[in-house]
Amino acid sequence: MTDKPLSYRTARFISTLCVPPSFTIIIFSWLALALEHELWQKLLVIGVALTFGFAFQIMMFFYFHKRGMIADMDASVKEERTVPFFVAIGIYTLGLIVLSMAKADPVIISFWFCYISNTLLVIGINKFWKISAHALGAAGPFGVVMYMAGTGGLLFLIVILIIGWARIKLKMHTPAQVIAGVVVGFTFTYLQIWLIVNFLKQHGSF
Repeated sequence: MTDKPLSYRTARFISTLCVPPSFTIIIFSWLALALEHELWQKLLVIGVALTFGFAFQIMMFFYFHKRGMIADMDASVKEERTVPFFVAIGIYTLGLIVLSMAKADPVIISFWFCYISNTLLVIGINKFWKISAHALGAAGPFGVVMYMAGTGGLLFLIVILIIGWARIKLKMHTPAQVIAGVVVGFTFTYLQIWLIVNFLKQHGSF
C-alpha cells in the first residue's frame, strides 16, 4: 500500500488538530485573561473551557466511536451526528450554568451560549445537508475575535482558510459545505454575542 501524499497527511494533521474543542481552550483562555479581573474567575473560565469545552467533548466522541455509534472521530456520517451533538449540548449547558453562577463576563457568557445554540443549528441543518462542523467551529471563534478586536481579527481568516482547505482535501466536505459553515458560524455567533451582551448590560444582569 502506497503512503498518502504529503498534502493529504498535512490536511489530516490540520483537521485533527483543529477540531472545534481545541479552539474552545484557546479562545476562552484569551477571553478570561482579557475580560475577567479576579484571578479566581480567570482560572474558573479556563477550567470550564478545559473540562466542559474540551476534555469531556473529546472523551464523549472517543466513547461513541469505541461503541461503534460513529464511524470515525470526525463523525463524517451526518446521520450519526445527532446523538453526539445532543450530548455535547448537555455538556455545554453544564458549563454555562457554572459560568453563570460565577458571574463571568457577559461576552464569555454569550459566547459560551453560542456553542449550545450553534450546535442545535447544526443538528437541524444536518437533517438535510452536511454542513462543515469544523468550519463552523472555527468561524464561531472568528466571530468573537471580530467582536473584541474589530478589523484586527481578520487575521483569523488565515486559520479558517487553512482548515477549509484541509476538510476539502480530505474529501470530508465540498467547498459549499465549508463556506456555509464559515458564514453560518460567524454570522450567528457575532449576532448572538451582540444581542446577548447588550441585553445583559441593559438589564443589569452582570
